[in-house]
Amino acid sequence: MRRAAAPATLCLGLLLWVAGPSMAPLSAQGSATGTIAGHVRLQGPAPPSTVIRMGADPRCSRATRGQRITQDVVLRSADGGLANAFVHLQGPFPATPPPAEPVTIDQRNCIFVPRVVGARTGQTMQVTNSDATAHNVHSVSQTNAFNASQPKQGMVYRFQLKADEVMMRIRCDIHSWMVTYVAVMRHPYFAVSGVDGTFTIARVPAGRHTVQVWHERYGTLTRTVDVKAGATATVEFSYTGTEKPSSAELRDLVVPAGPDALLVAAG
Repeated sequence: MRRAAAPATLCLGLLLWVAGPSMAPLSAQGSATGTIAGHVRLQGPAPPSTVIRMGADPRCSRATRGQRITQDVVLRSADGGLANAFVHLQGPFPATPPPAEPVTIDQRNCIFVPRVVGARTGQTMQVTNSDATAHNVHSVSQTNAFNASQPKQGMVYRFQLKADEVMMRIRCDIHSWMVTYVAVMRHPYFAVSGVDGTFTIARVPAGRHTVQVWHERYGTLTRTVDVKAGATATVEFSYTGTEKPSSAELRDLVVPAGPDALLVAAG
């Protein structure tokens, strides 16, 4: 999300075998690691944003007075970089202990922040209600199912993520425009693209890897990349913009919370 002056805007290496390079990730290489860096792009312009009217909840309306809040499903930079794309290596990789610190999500100004985040299997997810209104935290998931009420400002919900999942959608049933996506991985080889569409995955075992990118509107793309020890391999993903979104993935974004909850922005 980007914040500007009032009216503010919240937008929202290669291991050789006799028969050639191995297709399997080579975790046994230990310190023989490299880096994957790349770019996720969107050809052509981004679709129009959706302006969220907070009038369905007076407290949300007061918290965002003077701001123009948009539903940032697609965030494209001037040179075509696509933000909020989840990039990960496909295994198998051996499971490793998750970080002790939690992955954090905030319910702030009646929006989930961040919109897309990666976490580890077994890691604790922590969701804080920073608003002076009631929220809840409801996962659309069969492997990491939860539904918890957060009626008071400052409340914190914690949940230990139990199983791998790409992607888990979390919503607030009280405010239908509120949604975030969490990817749960048993390995650390993932990243979320930044506002310019770039990403970096460090300490990747040397070898040939399959890399996949996921975007909530445009779905998945897959590439193969060879990583050499001590070197950086590059990979590019490019969406045409013609990919059709799943209605299931986007249904929370098109169901208003009230008579004036959502309005499609002109231009």
